[in-house]
Amino acid sequence: MFKKAALLLIILVTFPMLWFSIYDYRQAGPIAQENLRGLALSLTTAIENLAANDPSFKPLHAFHPVDVAYFAFIDRRGVYRFHSNKDLIGIASDPKSAGGTPLETRSETRVLLGTGERAYQFTSPVTVQGEPLALVLTLHTYRADAVIRRARLNATIVIGLVLAGWLFCIVLIRYERREERHKQELARREALAKLGEMGALLAHEIRNPLAGIKGFAQVIAAKPQEARNGPFAQSIVTEAVRLEALVNDLLAYAAHEPSAIGDFQLCDLLDQVLSLLEPEARAQGVEMTVECAGGVSARANRDRVEQALLNLGRNALQAMPDGGTLRFTAEGQGRETVITVEDNGHGIAEEHRPHVFEPFFTTKSRGTGLGLALCKKIVEGNGGSITLHSREGEGTRVVLSLPAAAHR
Repeated sequence: MFKKAALLLIILVTFPMLWFSIYDYRQAGPIAQENLRGLALSLTTAIENLAANDPSFKPLHAFHPVDVAYFAFIDRRGVYRFHSNKDLIGIASDPKSAGGTPLETRSETRVLLGTGERAYQFTSPVTVQGEPLALVLTLHTYRADAVIRRARLNATIVIGLVLAGWLFCIVLIRYERREERHKQELARREALAKLGEMGALLAHEIRNPLAGIKGFAQVIAAKPQEARNGPFAQSIVTEAVRLEALVNDLLAYAAHEPSAIGDFQLCDLLDQVLSLLEPEARAQGVEMTVECAGGVSARANRDRVEQALLNLGRNALQAMPDGGTLRFTAEGQGRETVITVEDNGHGIAEEHRPHVFEPFFTTKSRGTGLGLALCKKIVEGNGGSITLHSREGEGTRVVLSLPAAAHR
């Protein structure tokens, strides 16, 4: 997204700036030419008036505007009747001095002076004391061409800014790509670390049940008829169920959240969850209660939400080995449905609370650390949120927020 926005911005800025600089530069030449033409016409009028007032052209010898390189009157014979350089008066003119055009017509051109300077030459027919003459006016172009130099400088600055902008954009894009690769590398290393943790967990959790299964099976195989083999066979079943539960938790956490989302009644779901937890709760002396307002419903995947509530219920029962109270409540809050699972067990230590939803984090000797992580994944996968509040020695309260049913 950043790269596309940066490229779009630099493109939107580049083309207008380049167009403006090119347009300004192309207009500078005609503007300079027009300035020189206007100056030449003004000077021609002034020179013609001075010559008309004094046919001897004496006032013209004191006429030295800063923009004039030289000026001259040429008669029909091509002889200089007047020239800024007195030494040329009376000498036949070179046709090229008038730009190679007939002296009876108005013309303008650029000429190269003997000093190497390129000047502007303006030729115009004038009448002095009834005699037709041609005025050849040659002007310095430095001041008039300032507009061209300014346009050239502006174009250079604009092009430099555009190039700097493109360079800056390229640097930013390369930096962003490097950051993205760095993040991907960190994510890959984190995934490998998690994979290593999961491998170590699996090696530990699976090795112990397998050792028990192997030992009990060897005893049964050696003396299949002994009465004590019945408990050994039951131990094999128990350890196998434990392995099955571990594998199921791993598969459930790795699986994508299903898209089978629909509306369902929470009261019915909570009754189902309590019936499944009842045997374990009765054995531990835990009293379970449900508070659910009639008609409260949610929009999510019912089976996955049931799995999350079962995990939370079992965690709560494990926190109350000597009995206690486990309470489920459900209520509607606008566009959300809130489910609360609360117990009065031993609670969670303060240093452990920030990590309870992390995969494979557990404080139990035989836990997988996937229960709460799986609950968080299920709830968030169904468009909800989950929070945990606990105080060591007082109990734990978990709050699930799910989207309310569509008809609400």
